[in-house]
Amino acid sequence: MKFAPLRLCVVPVTALSLSLSASALLVTAPLAAAQTAPSVEAVAATAWVQIEAQPDALLAQERAAAWAAVFPDVQGYALGNGWYAIALGPYDGVQAETRLRQLRDENLIPRDSFLADGSDFGPMFWPDAGAPPEISSAPLDTIAVAPLEETAGTPTPVPTLPDETPEEARASESLLTQTEREDLQTALQWFGFYASTIDGAFGRGTRASMAAWQEAQGLDPTGILTTAQRVTLTTAWRDETRAFGFEILTEAEAGIEVTIPAALVEFDHYEPPFVHFRAKDGSNVRLVLISTPGSSATLSGLYDTLQTLEIMPPEGPRALGEDSFTLQGATADVVTVAEATAKRGLVKGWMLSYPATEAARMERVLQTIRASFRGVGDRALDPGMVPLDESARQGLLAGLEVRHARLSRSGFYVDAAGAVLTTAEAVAQCGRILLDGVTEATVSVSDPGTGLAVLKPASRLAPASHAAFAAAAPTPGADVAVAGYSYEDRLSAPVLTFGQMAEAGGLDGEAGINRLAITTLPADAGGPVVARDGAVIGMLLPKAATADRVLPADVAFAAAPSDIARVLATAGVTATNAPAAGDLTPEALTKTATGMTVLVSCFD
Repeated sequence: MKFAPLRLCVVPVTALSLSLSASALLVTAPLAAAQTAPSVEAVAATAWVQIEAQPDALLAQERAAAWAAVFPDVQGYALGNGWYAIALGPYDGVQAETRLRQLRDENLIPRDSFLADGSDFGPMFWPDAGAPPEISSAPLDTIAVAPLEETAGTPTPVPTLPDETPEEARASESLLTQTEREDLQTALQWFGFYASTIDGAFGRGTRASMAAWQEAQGLDPTGILTTAQRVTLTTAWRDETRAFGFEILTEAEAGIEVTIPAALVEFDHYEPPFVHFRAKDGSNVRLVLISTPGSSATLSGLYDTLQTLEIMPPEGPRALGEDSFTLQGATADVVTVAEATAKRGLVKGWMLSYPATEAARMERVLQTIRASFRGVGDRALDPGMVPLDESARQGLLAGLEVRHARLSRSGFYVDAAGAVLTTAEAVAQCGRILLDGVTEATVSVSDPGTGLAVLKPASRLAPASHAAFAAAAPTPGADVAVAGYSYEDRLSAPVLTFGQMAEAGGLDGEAGINRLAITTLPADAGGPVVARDGAVIGMLLPKAATADRVLPADVAFAAAPSDIARVLATAGVTATNAPAAGDLTPEALTKTATGMTVLVSCFD
């Protein structure tokens, strides 16, 4: 993996950047006092890198102190007429030019910083008034710069500035450099107030976003930010981006480039198709990059799989398109967002999980990841790159385990909109119900007398087929079949089990049920019982267990169509009657029966 620093996050002190920078010094004034200025001879042999100017002595002191936390050679001079220069140096002429270019290229100083010969410098106010300048002749790579980590977690103090009228604010705004104007738009965009181009032009859109920000801060929404407001806005922006520690990550193995919050997460391990980043310093934030060869079918399968993971809460918006998907799940404790696209035979994406209490701040991380994420080259994670035994694999998944249902039973579609009939037992006391492991469903009717329940999907479905009910039960001895998910969610398709019709009614003469001679498994309960012509003659009921009576394994019971029709009507579903038809071929019967059958999963 290769990391590169994100140029958005420069040295910490730039979080104090005000509306006046080095270029503001084009206005000069007579020197207030010349006795402490550098001599003509010294100036001729030296130069400074002028990085900033301020119109207030106290503010200039604060700014010089802030810069001094990063650079060891900060000096400050009065310029006259109330202005104060902050500079680095002094250096000899050649060294000064090299220093300026180096620091500007690395975005460590404002881009409009320039070389000053000191001829405009008056009394020194930083570090000690009257101290003679010491000319540096040390190699540039020996001039220390304080590491970012030393101040990365410390919020920048915002100086107290006088209030300005709109006219004064507009006047000070006119002195902003192009960079500072763009920074204001970027800060407004970061906090969600601006959604247009970062161009430094303060048109109606920018003014409206400024007014919206002012209103959110409880200020008069003039649409013109005062100097103090500009400082507050840009300081908050830089402090927050610095706290996230954004870095550009080039993940060569996965073929992905993305800007990550390196202060919150760090690389953990590969587990194709995932690259795992664990929480750093107790952040409780997890990042997973997704990379695998595949097409839209792979994308769809991944979409289904991610929804079954423990890390993805079940409640939240989600959408699957032809070549992309978005998933979001949230609880009171955690929020997880995932996105992926399929392009040129590769599926790539990401998943970010974070505490729900940090949702507002993490929205900015999400927008940074979205804006920066891109596939690089034609490489994806090799599924066999990390050979692991099952125990090691389970240990590395760490939260990406599949979320398992408390129990799963069978059901079947009873109308074209996707209503499902199943057993009341299957959906009793469920915190969440899924159809085929994907579609949310709710209980429309649960009838304890018959043991039937009708489910309605959260979104309208278009099942391949739905049940058509027989007008009468087949004669005893007639062949029947039950379609069901015999092994719950362990198989990807239902199983067809064959048997015979034994008699109409129960062993004790109960009406509304039919006895079958068929050997089934508990998870088959809720599945459709079909005759040889494909008509549904009932729904398989759970086997009743009593302590003093054990029935033969091939005894089963099915709810009769008459009871089914009554319960369906209560749920607002009209049962479809099967037309008279001949027997189906085995292949056609299997297709009809399994096509209407659905897995019903109950989660706590």
